Amino acid sequence: MPAEILPKWNEPAIRVLMMPRDTNAHGTIFGGVILSYIDQAGAIEARRQGCSLMVTVSMDKVVFHEPVFVGDLVSFWTETLRIGNTSITTKVVCEVIRDSHKRVIVTEANVVYVNVGQDRKPKPIR
Repeated sequence: MPAEILPKWNEPAIRVLMMPRDTNAHGTIFGGVILSYIDQAGAIEARRQGCSLMVTVSMDKVVFHEPVFVGDLVSFWTETLRIGNTSITTKVVCEVIRDSHKRVIVTEANVVYVNVGQDRKPKPIR
């Protein structure tokens, strides 16, 4: 029987101020930097839902809607879409706050993790 999904948090899993070190040649933040934070935020959500040690299996439906700039405050909002026996699917929505507190959704992705034991083999969640 699948585990019950805990309700969404009313705060982001991660909030980060984008710095110049993360820019590409176009002066925007590297997509890979955003993907790294998405992976971390999704893992925080998976841990909250009962995973103890997990591995990332896939990132699906990654959509970059808008660029991210130096100085943007990026919030990574998470929710659990599905909990299976050993896997969990999370959705991460990245929202920036910029220019006089304007909020813009810049990136979204679904991330799948598998809960593993100390032997690194799949282990039931909770």
